[in-house]
Amino acid sequence: MASVMEDPILERQFKGHKDAVTCADFNPNHKQLATGSVDQNLMIWNLASKARAFRFVGHKDNITGVQFSPLGDLVATSSKDRTVRLWTPCFKGESTVFKAHTATVRSVNFSHDGHRLVTASDDKSVKVWSVHRQRFIYSLNQHTNWVRCARFSPDGHLIASCGDDRCVRLWDTSTKHCINCFTDYGGSATFVDFNSSGTCLASCGADNTLKIWDLRTNKLIQHYQVHSAGINCFSFHRSNNYLISGSRDSTVKILDLLEGRLIYTLHGHKGSVLTVAFSRTGDLFASGGVDGQVLMWRTNFDTKVYRDTLTRHRQRSPPDPPPHLSDIHPCLPHLNCPQPTAIEISSVVADTQSVDPPVIELGRADYSTKCLNSQRHKSPTRVVTNGCHADGLPACHVAGPAPKTFSEGGCVNGTSSKAGSRSGAGAGRRGQTVEEEEEQEERGQTYRLEVLPSHPVGTDSTLQHIVQQLDILTQTVCVLEERLTLTEDKLKECLINQSHILQQVRGAGGKGGDGAPAHGS
Repeated sequence: MASVMEDPILERQFKGHKDAVTCADFNPNHKQLATGSVDQNLMIWNLASKARAFRFVGHKDNITGVQFSPLGDLVATSSKDRTVRLWTPCFKGESTVFKAHTATVRSVNFSHDGHRLVTASDDKSVKVWSVHRQRFIYSLNQHTNWVRCARFSPDGHLIASCGDDRCVRLWDTSTKHCINCFTDYGGSATFVDFNSSGTCLASCGADNTLKIWDLRTNKLIQHYQVHSAGINCFSFHRSNNYLISGSRDSTVKILDLLEGRLIYTLHGHKGSVLTVAFSRTGDLFASGGVDGQVLMWRTNFDTKVYRDTLTRHRQRSPPDPPPHLSDIHPCLPHLNCPQPTAIEISSVVADTQSVDPPVIELGRADYSTKCLNSQRHKSPTRVVTNGCHADGLPACHVAGPAPKTFSEGGCVNGTSSKAGSRSGAGAGRRGQTVEEEEEQEERGQTYRLEVLPSHPVGTDSTLQHIVQQLDILTQTVCVLEERLTLTEDKLKECLINQSHILQQVRGAGGKGGDGAPAHGS
């Protein structure tokens, strides 16, 4: 029996954001989905059915970018409030604040080893940060307009960035030089990323186009114009065989990169689609838009051996004209061949299982920050708020009355402190997790941090266990409620049947009393 491709289906809809959803990313542990929104909140959705969601409060303006670290123990967000935050994706709601940009930060991206972050900003710069040492490292400054997106290559040797100057730049992370510039765009370049092997670079733009370059030859190898409006984002499938894109035309499109054609058009968002993201395994993908919806789709079309499908099938049977009900339920397989006609799928009736998960709000406390006022150095500062970081962010703890921020030279809030300088140096020695040559480059730009712990670290695991048990109790109660509802329905049905039987018996008895023939022995 020949293998076939199956259509993607809408598996779940997440409701909780109060405004446009701007960014999304799956946790590498396959258990969570993070989304950021114009409502200034970060949401962490648990993919397990009926599990609670977390809302993280802290940013003072729109969240523009989000990404999990490679280990899944941190979430980075960027915002119009000019800051980058690192969160622990659990009930504590802690965040570390990075401040260096002087305008809106548009995107954030971890290197594949998790040691560094790259950010893009409206201040026309791309900045690189050390995650474990918690400090700004260097800037890349050749863009002449807002920078919309920046991404590390899989090996960490390159950074790609794009922006409103209508170009895509490629940077060497060792020399900090721009080594290539692609300038073929008729409008702003809105998003850029590498495929999983690092051999290709793709970017999309406001001119409705998506382009893919081969970095080994620096030549444009694929050019798509499948959307009717500007493309906001895209995501590579881990196999590099597929790519999904979201556009201002309200659709999500799926491209077959091996055949170079459009294979699916997904409908479901009311308004511009601002973000799309494949899961790390590629079996799921999410989309978010100005309608505040977060839709999670199951891939399905990659469940069979893809090359085997290509060799066996050379004709596709397109569905009937709209409303395309055959594409929704049941989901029928389609034969695969290189035709420009794409299957259109509407999600309007596909999702009947989603329920609004219980949401826990974290981080509502006031985020107090102390301004660094050094007379000799006016470098950008960073602030750590809400205590210690037991999940991947080492911090130097002191028994002082409040958190302190150290600048180069040991100045604390404008006053010299030798003890503070010694403490900062000690923290640097304990936090050495990057190469020695990087340490040489970073000297003179180190901003040491001291943090007052908000609670004993030993309580973290206990509280985490309590939350897990509460999740289990919540799911148990939901199951019991469903069973109780079924029991009530059955009981109601029995009562109705009993009532009908009684009416029939009384009717039969009445007829017998009026001289009607009685039945019996």
